[in-house]
Amino acid sequence: VAALALALQAGVPVLAWGPPGVGKTAVITALADSLSLPLEVVLASIREPADFSGLPVIRDDGVRMEAPSWARRLAEAGKGILFLDEISTAPPAVQAALLRVVLDRVVGDLELPPGVAVVAAANPPEQAAGGWDLSPPLANRFCHLSWALNTQGWIDGMIQGWPVPSVPRLPDNWEAGIPASRTLVAAFIRHRPHLLLQLPESEEQAGKAWPSPRSWDMAARLLAASNAAQAGDDAAASLVAGCVGEGAGLEFLAWRKALDLPDPEAVLAAPDSFKVPERGDQAFAVLTAVVTAAVSNLTSERWMAAWQVLARAADQGAKDIAAAAAKALAQARKPGLPLPQKELQGFIPLLKAGGLM
Repeated sequence: VAALALALQAGVPVLAWGPPGVGKTAVITALADSLSLPLEVVLASIREPADFSGLPVIRDDGVRMEAPSWARRLAEAGKGILFLDEISTAPPAVQAALLRVVLDRVVGDLELPPGVAVVAAANPPEQAAGGWDLSPPLANRFCHLSWALNTQGWIDGMIQGWPVPSVPRLPDNWEAGIPASRTLVAAFIRHRPHLLLQLPESEEQAGKAWPSPRSWDMAARLLAASNAAQAGDDAAASLVAGCVGEGAGLEFLAWRKALDLPDPEAVLAAPDSFKVPERGDQAFAVLTAVVTAAVSNLTSERWMAAWQVLARAADQGAKDIAAAAAKALAQARKPGLPLPQKELQGFIPLLKAGGLM
């Protein structure tokens, strides 16, 4: 429930998988009440493609794809939850029409506000009435969460009543942590490049979570949300694995735990004492984290400190790794920031080749 609430607030489409009758719809309805968001429930199994791609309406200025009433209500509210129930029973033509709805939040010619979250629920195809495997393009647009039945929670609810779920709330500035999460994911993919894209071999797995550039980007966004809300390791693991699959997600989380990186702010505060890690993945992760931290609040002092760190890394044998971070730092330069003559010397050919000098 915590992972689902974080995905809703972070604006990442989420799909809850579970057997019939375990309370998926009830919990999502309770979450909408807890977050004070209007809820629109759409049964994908009984809809036509035009219900999502829009109905053509002839007007004086041409043909417009008119959105249905539920989409107009969400647009007028400016926020809310679009709940696509029984999505695994939607035929392929309806799934194709859902692609823009799920990723871009566009229904017909109507663009839903950024405050509208998309959540879906599904039974496994073998347990659904006339179920279909999700198409790979649609499945890759969701963070997939497996619904676990909490027996004791159900017993307590039957006896004491069903409370409104207590969910973690995202602070207003949570998106400031996204660059750091993206840096971490990029460092991992540099270490394990074959995990950037792994197309599933079976139709069943293609309809679940699997790693792609898009799903890794969603994972980075949700990792930042989990960190900002201090939701804990379980929620972070569910969210990352829900985007890129259990194998790639657990490997990333184990790699992150073993990194033992220094605080980039501490490195910027004392650049003269920086020692580059011996492992290439650690060196790449810490240097890109330092540059990301410096760029997030780029003052003259932090700019110069970041260049000192990169120069020290190059002097200690990590010139190739430092060069990639140097390019990102040079691109972020603001007018009026001084050029660090000494620290730039080793990177001048690279920056000239990239058109940055």
